[in-house]
Amino acid sequence: MSNDTSLSRRSLFVKIGILCNGLVAAVLAVPIVRYLMAPLTRGRANGYLARVSLGPVGQFPEGETRLATFRNPYVTPTDGKTADTACWVRRVEGETFQVLAVNCMHLGRPVRWFPQSGVFLCPCHGEVYYRDGSRAAGPPERGLVEYPSKVENGMVTIDAGQLPTPGSPVALAGERPRCV
Repeated sequence: MSNDTSLSRRSLFVKIGILCNGLVAAVLAVPIVRYLMAPLTRGRANGYLARVSLGPVGQFPEGETRLATFRNPYVTPTDGKTADTACWVRRVEGETFQVLAVNCMHLGRPVRWFPQSGVFLCPCHGEVYYRDGSRAAGPPERGLVEYPSKVENGMVTIDAGQLPTPGSPVALAGERPRCV
């Protein structure tokens, strides 16, 4: 029996292979762990939603629905015009406003306001929503998403920074469900 402590070529390649596989696993694990931890590190508490202004109260006549745009507060230099987001603003009465996302709840296409009939229509599959954003007809099972809004210093403001989808903090904010 020989007491040879030298490393054979085969065992050297096995150890190099294990080392390479470990490095690849570590490199792949970093983005996966960041993805899984994102909800914990990027909640409302650290400013994922921000207040943005849509304009002065006088810009929105009582009883009318108007299109407004705002710049998403969380943009990168490469976002360009895509950071400009549209929304429908309806002044219910006094300083009570309802701000609705323009996205249809079926496929996300922008809905259009028809003041003559008092409804929003989506050109894609004929979805219809009432003036308050609730569903009137068509494939979606819910109404338009409503942004939480309030008047601050004579300006209409909303919580922005997250896409208005049914599960987002924008849709879940407030006492009543925002997806009507």
